[in-house]
Amino acid sequence: MFTGIVTAVGRVVAVTPIGGGRDMRLRIETPAGWLDGVALGASICCSGCCLTAVSFDAAGFEVEASAETLSRTTLGTWGVGTRINLERSLRMGDELGGHIVSGHVDGVGEVVSVEPENGSHRWTFRLPAALAPYVAEKGSVAVDGVSLTVNAVTRDSFGVNLILHTTEVTALGTKRPGDPVNLEIDMLARYVARMMAFRTEMAA
Repeated sequence: MFTGIVTAVGRVVAVTPIGGGRDMRLRIETPAGWLDGVALGASICCSGCCLTAVSFDAAGFEVEASAETLSRTTLGTWGVGTRINLERSLRMGDELGGHIVSGHVDGVGEVVSVEPENGSHRWTFRLPAALAPYVAEKGSVAVDGVSLTVNAVTRDSFGVNLILHTTEVTALGTKRPGDPVNLEIDMLARYVARMMAFRTEMAA
């Protein structure tokens, strides 16, 4: 589990096709000391995707992504030089500064626009129709692993306001209109929707 509070920005330094070219292995460079205390097999949130560290050293770590992961996330578009948001898994007693994030991407969205708004910028993201019912004004959503508060919603998009600090300490600052992003809906919204659907089924 994660909180959606990014603690470092990594960089892809190698991409190696595996599994007959259907899967891939990535090496991700990290800031000095960021991996201190990490164990082999640790879960690391990489721009919203929970991935397993299959190898690591002082300079970075390696992960493997299956064809399923590549087809349902933005990982298939990553190449050498791609900057990604990093967060290590939550430990009991850690501060929960964002919201509960599982690292299981629900769908791929798209940056629609970035517009100045007072001291921040209003970002608008398009999202898949299947996810729209789960995104609510003043609710939470994870965009590339970053916990954000939704400020506006339409039938096929939502808006958030990002302060300069957020774009400086995460890889969101590198995104431009048209770029894809990984989306994870709020876990609470998922369960509330399932409960309502179940009640409807039982009443039918």
